[in-house]
Amino acid sequence: MTKKLTILTLILILAISAFSGCAKKETEENILKVGATPVPHSEILEFIKPTLAAEGITLEIVEFTDYVTPNLALNDGEIDANFFQHVPYMDSFAAEHGIELASVGTVHVEPLGLYSLSFTDAASIPQGATIAIPNDPTNEGRALLLLEANGLIKLKADATLEATEADVVENPLGLVFKPIDAAQLPRTLEDVDGAVINTNYALEADLNPVEDAVLLEGSDSPYANIVTVRPADVDNENIQKLIKALQSDEVKKFIEEKYNGAVVPAF
Repeated sequence: MTKKLTILTLILILAISAFSGCAKKETEENILKVGATPVPHSEILEFIKPTLAAEGITLEIVEFTDYVTPNLALNDGEIDANFFQHVPYMDSFAAEHGIELASVGTVHVEPLGLYSLSFTDAASIPQGATIAIPNDPTNEGRALLLLEANGLIKLKADATLEATEADVVENPLGLVFKPIDAAQLPRTLEDVDGAVINTNYALEADLNPVEDAVLLEGSDSPYANIVTVRPADVDNENIQKLIKALQSDEVKKFIEEKYNGAVVPAF
């Protein structure tokens, strides 16, 4: 009798362990790790957490404060997706690092802006002013294109988004460009005459792009921020539910009401 009870007990323990293992595996498979920079990306992701929870997905937001680590973490499988960049940057980064990345959809545009503590409009920019700009290839070119669009410089006719100072053919004010890591740009404002800053970092520094920017990209900017994944995961069910939630009417309303034009829906 004792032997039979022992066997039954062992069978019961094994069954419970197997069930627990399956339950744990199922839970792990429903955790979606998404890398994001804090503002506005993490805030938007926080907003859709309840929506994904209703779909049986636990959204885990992994915050990054730079533009390099999120793509490396994605490529290494440490996260399932990231949300911080536009397609030109993604393509440039992938080519430079020899990795494959893919976009599953656009969410919003963060207009790039020129900020200054020493001048309030383009007409009052002094001769020889030092202008800090992002030092990553695509955002540096984008900053120069913003300055060109406002008549401050002229680039070569064939200049692209990856334009550099070498592509400047006319610089009537003799502007001096100082490439700096994008995340550090708000901190340079006291040391330079002006800085071209990405909106997410401007918002983190309590700068209002609509009110504080001397120059600002229009809402028709083609550099919409995207959700990025590994190519094999483009059709992943959880990823598709993520982009569906991000492109909802509720998110559009949230963006419009929270950021007052500083961040613009792009879907």
